[in-house]
Parts: sequence; structure tokens; C-alpha cells
Amino acid sequence: MAARAMAILPLAIVIGVLSYAWTEFSLNFTFHWVTANDDVLLGLGQPENFHLILPAAFISWGLFFAAGGDNAAFGKIFLAITIGSVAALITMPLAFETADIPDFWGIALWVGIFGFVLVAILIAGDWYYVAGTFPAFASVFFWWIATGLDGWVPGDVSGNDAGKDAWLTALGEGDVLGLGSGAALGLINTPWPWVWFNIWITLICGLILGIVSAKVAAVITPRPKSADGS
Repeated sequence: MAARAMAILPLAIVIGVLSYAWTEFSLNFTFHWVTANDDVLLGLGQPENFHLILPAAFISWGLFFAAGGDNAAFGKIFLAITIGSVAALITMPLAFETADIPDFWGIALWVGIFGFVLVAILIAGDWYYVAGTFPAFASVFFWWIATGLDGWVPGDVSGNDAGKDAWLTALGEGDVLGLGSGAALGLINTPWPWVWFNIWITLICGLILGIVSAKVAAVITPRPKSADGS
């Protein structure tokens, strides 16, 4: 039990410290340091089109360890999150060009097509880590939904204000704080290309956190004593 604790606790401590640092950095970056408008909602600024998405980093961080937690895993997950997120980037405009509000079948159709593609790439060989592509694909879609499904409402393309008004009209509401229809009463309303870029960059940040946590933990973890006690 003691030997197991000595092996696990250093990694747990490193991950705990890095989790605190990432959370503090990413939230301040998004809502205080790099904002389009300052103090628009309870002391929070309205994020720029480029911002960091706190939870997304934990997805790629976990994928790194699931893939082995070593240098090979870093390359494998980097490729997986790039392929998965780019598939979502292609899917978004195809989906809302196929069918916009209130029909979801256009979104469903292209998600189904790219779900097939992401798995079919396995035919190319074992270098491809399909288990890492789906979380990346889903992360982009989650943030697209959370920030207002830019493009799905006619006119709401790349942050167009007319599109935001159309969203609010469709919802039967007045303009909430003049911010639009995204997350937190419209505090975050992101053009769809930026949805992809923000998620991809944040997933890369999580992958970096993974390799750093593994390397630092390896340095501070006590080495087991050899048979001669050295």
C-alpha cells in the first residue's frame, strides 16, 4: 500500500497543482485579461472571439494518459484531436447549409457521415487513434451549441448581429444585455470558425499539460530501492 501511494501521490500532486494553475489562467484569460468589452455581466468581461475553454483541456489531458502517457501518446493524441476537430470544422457549415433552424436533420446527417469517416480511417493502419478523435469532434460541437450555434439561424454567420437578433426573435425574447444568444445570457457568442480554433488550441493546451505532468511526476517520484538497498 505504501509503495503504491509513493508511486501515485507525486503524479496526483503535480496534476492537482497544474489543474489549479490551468483553471486560474484560462478563466482569467477569457473573462478578464483578453475581452471585447469589460465588466458587462457581474464584473465579467465579454470574451473576444479567441478564448480558452477550461474543460476542453481536461479532455485531451485524460486522452494523453489513456493512450499511454508517454512521448508516443503525445503524437498520437495530437493527430487524433486535430483530425477529430477538423472533421467538426467541416461539418458545421455543411450542416447549416443543408438545413437551418428549426430542423436538426442537417446537423444529424453530417455528424453521421463524419462519424463514419472517422472510424473508416482505421483502415489506413494502427497509427490512427480513433478513440481520441471522437472526444475532439464532440468538444467542437458542444462549444458550437453552447455559444449559440452560429450559422444555424439564417443570417447568424460568423457573429453577424442580424443573426443574433434572429435567434432572439426565434426564441420570442428581447435582446438580453445586447449580447446575443450564446452561453451565459449571450456573454459568449462565438463565430463558428473560432469555435473550432478555440477548442483545438485548448485541446493542445491540455495535451501539453499531460506531457508536463508526466515528465515532472517522473522526476519527483522516488525510485524503488534495488535488492542491495541502493
